[in-house]
Amino acid sequence: MDLTYERKNVLKEIDEKEREAVFAYAEGYKKFLDGGKTEREAVAETVLLAEKKGFKSYELGQKIVPGDKLYYNNRGKSLFLIKAGKKELLSEGLRILVAHVDSPRLDLKQVPLYEKSDIAYLKTHYYGGIKKYQWLTVPLALHGVIVKKDGSVIDVKVGEKEDDPIFYVTDLLPHLSQEQNEKKVATAFNPEKLNIIVGALPLPEEEKDAVKKSVLSILSKLYGICEEDFLSAEIEAVPALKARDVGFDRTLVASYGHDDRVCAYPEITATLDTDTDRTVLTILADKEEIGSEGNTGMQCDLIADLIDCIAASYGLSSAVLRARSKCLSADVTAAYDPSYSDAFEEKNVAYMGKGVAMNKFTGARGKSGSNDASAEYVGFLRGIFAGDDVIWQTGELGRVDLGGGGTVAKYLANRNIDTVDLGVPVLSMHAPYELIAKADLYQAHKAFSAFVK
Repeated sequence: MDLTYERKNVLKEIDEKEREAVFAYAEGYKKFLDGGKTEREAVAETVLLAEKKGFKSYELGQKIVPGDKLYYNNRGKSLFLIKAGKKELLSEGLRILVAHVDSPRLDLKQVPLYEKSDIAYLKTHYYGGIKKYQWLTVPLALHGVIVKKDGSVIDVKVGEKEDDPIFYVTDLLPHLSQEQNEKKVATAFNPEKLNIIVGALPLPEEEKDAVKKSVLSILSKLYGICEEDFLSAEIEAVPALKARDVGFDRTLVASYGHDDRVCAYPEITATLDTDTDRTVLTILADKEEIGSEGNTGMQCDLIADLIDCIAASYGLSSAVLRARSKCLSADVTAAYDPSYSDAFEEKNVAYMGKGVAMNKFTGARGKSGSNDASAEYVGFLRGIFAGDDVIWQTGELGRVDLGGGGTVAKYLANRNIDTVDLGVPVLSMHAPYELIAKADLYQAHKAFSAFVK
């Protein structure tokens, strides 16, 4: 009997049938990525998937009965799936899955359009934690909505089709970068210069701002808008890149937005496709990358309101229901990168290809800002995963005191719900093009399916 612990390489452990399932599952995920590059689009994609499985729209206060399959669409930017199970099992608590569907990006400012040296630009304000230089010279697409004064909503999505134009942030050529090179990376790239080129054709009859007015003329023809309409717009600049297989063996996937749609997709499929008598609450959250604030983030009281509605429908105490519920905060973690090995402590880091990864705690320095899950809850999950042959591992977010990060886990735990982070290891996290292993993605699906059962 071997008394030691070692991580397992998923593709070495599974048989040919499951290996085929790994690759097939990734194809659906890539379609989800390409169709849902923003939180609004990811929510809309999920609603379509849920409705195909018989889910119906839910209104707050509506009575929920066993067998109901419901979704609550919160302002188009966060989503709650409710699968109502048997009353006797609900007394043991809810099974809650939560992932976020917002990702780092460049947001347009409210007064974004300007012209300089016969070039028209859109000014941006970056969203979430980015390395600013990574967004220079990347082909960009614009996604979002414009809401006019009359309340009408215009959807914007340009830069994704082969015949669409793309958009672009310039960088300084290396021949003239001596002063820039002498600065620290954190200060070498001014965020006020992350401005997107959108045009260079002047209107012949205009003497001032001829290119800006030309762009406005095009926008008026395409969308029926004027410059003032940017005041009530949410337009996001995201990489105009498709999800692609990586490597001769196609075992990896590169894409924008793995963080955190690589966890959102398997929690969606686990919820929609797993037969269970338990009551499942699955959440796609917004605003995680900026602290889970606002009425679409996980600090909003809406989560408590929905749990109250479920408890009331079943004639249970909401406080008791929360205390007995269990949650997986489905968020990514940093994968060990051999090229930057000094950033990690090798025994306590997640490895790509070795399964879905549990972070017992996140936070920074002395676990500050972390939900530190209990040993009892981790032991409970070990039993569940063993029962369904889930290959999983543990990890920390880098070397102690190097940096750190947080997830939504603490916001669930603060409501007296047992919670731990479980997600897919990612290389190049928060870059415009991130990397994951298909094997880890599929193990996440297996883990979430086992959990909701």
